Amino acid sequence: MSEAAFISWFADVGVDHRQQVGGKGASLGELQRAGIAVPPGFVIRTEAFARFLAGVEEQAPVRRRIESLPVNDLEAVTTCSNTLRALVEHTPLPPELLTEILAAHAALLEQAGAARAAVAVRSSATTEDSSDASFAGLQDTFLWVMTTDQLLDAVRRCWSSLYSTESISYRRRLGIPEEQVAMAVVVQVMVDARTAGVMFTRSPTTGDRSVIAVEGSWGLGSAVVGGEVTPDRWAIGKITGEIRVREISDKVTEHVPVAAGGVTAAPVPESRRQQPCLSDVELGELCALARRVEQHYRCAQDIEWAIDRHSGKLMILQSRPETVWSTRDAAPRATAAGAAHEHVLALFRGPR
Repeated sequence: MSEAAFISWFADVGVDHRQQVGGKGASLGELQRAGIAVPPGFVIRTEAFARFLAGVEEQAPVRRRIESLPVNDLEAVTTCSNTLRALVEHTPLPPELLTEILAAHAALLEQAGAARAAVAVRSSATTEDSSDASFAGLQDTFLWVMTTDQLLDAVRRCWSSLYSTESISYRRRLGIPEEQVAMAVVVQVMVDARTAGVMFTRSPTTGDRSVIAVEGSWGLGSAVVGGEVTPDRWAIGKITGEIRVREISDKVTEHVPVAAGGVTAAPVPESRRQQPCLSDVELGELCALARRVEQHYRCAQDIEWAIDRHSGKLMILQSRPETVWSTRDAAPRATAAGAAHEHVLALFRGPR
């Protein structure tokens, strides 16, 4: 599909477009270009954020207000965050941007073959999902978005998450200029997952490069990513395909869609709680796909996946560089910045 002023389709972007579409958008485009099955979607580029923010700043300063904050004043940061998030979330979109988003959403639903297909709306900051993933985990994702009103609200809330207390504190501690901060937003057809989870192309516990570690549970993957369920776990030889570790858990809850939009936690029926959520055949398919993704990126990967409950099709929802063991392997070049939440805690400790 052709590129508009503020919208890019996955087919039109890749890793070279990170500054325009953020980490998630660039990865999803790259995966689709590589022939990996990903749910269809588009990215609202950083130019859209810049256009929107220019309108917001006509009402009140945003960037200048953040840069004037005392680095160690948590109360001031929190007050600023609350004000700016409310401002962003309640400012109407510029007409030209609104038109493009609605047109792209309609085209995506037509592509999906459903007039009311659910979508995921995911923050895609320009600095996340990279090997130094400094902003990873600080921005928001909204699942099972059904209506255009929900879509537009979710887009603004993704943008506003740039102004959370944690995100502002992180930038102030590191002295990152606000002019360098930008947010794209991914809009992607939801997979109605029977089973979903994550996998790593090296062991997350030992760093072993010879195994693929798979974690999965029933329903949408948000329950696994959010730590709300103890998932089934497997460790599989990357070359031989031998299942070296098999741990089947008691999966008491799953995330399921709500008809009107959104996701809720539901109890797993007794008959499925202690049943493996993946067959050995599906594990083999997952591992083959993990090897393809790792070979494409030429580094260890942290991959989110889902299996559609209707078609049984395996889809990749996201892939990012594995950072924990890769960072340990790399020779240190500077003092580590630390996790984002540590910068908030540092506000209490004050300067050293």
